[in-house]
Amino acid sequence: MAECRSALDRLSDNLADADGGVRSAAALDRSLSCHIRDLDATFTGRLKNGRIEVLDRHPGPPRAKAEIRLAMTGDDLIAMVDGNLNFAKAWASGRVTLEAGLRDLLRLRKLL
Repeated sequence: MAECRSALDRLSDNLADADGGVRSAAALDRSLSCHIRDLDATFTGRLKNGRIEVLDRHPGPPRAKAEIRLAMTGDDLIAMVDGNLNFAKAWASGRVTLEAGLRDLLRLRKLL
């Protein structure tokens, strides 16, 4: 669990340090959940000012419907943040689930 939290912090740092289209895509202010399937735990927070602010962690699936919802295994989260797993390929194969409104998906595609 600690490795997943650390990976989310590193992802937040990567988004904050990005420039161009990636930075503008991450400049949303939206609620966010990340369900770690194999650990059956969910991190919740906000994507705000180009950073991910993790506010809580609880067992099980998300308790409320966040505006941006991710689901994956802990190993896939760590591999993506470390650059060993391509998000677009993981998403296309179903290893990673991303759900959001159409406008947000269009903006977030720049992160792919």
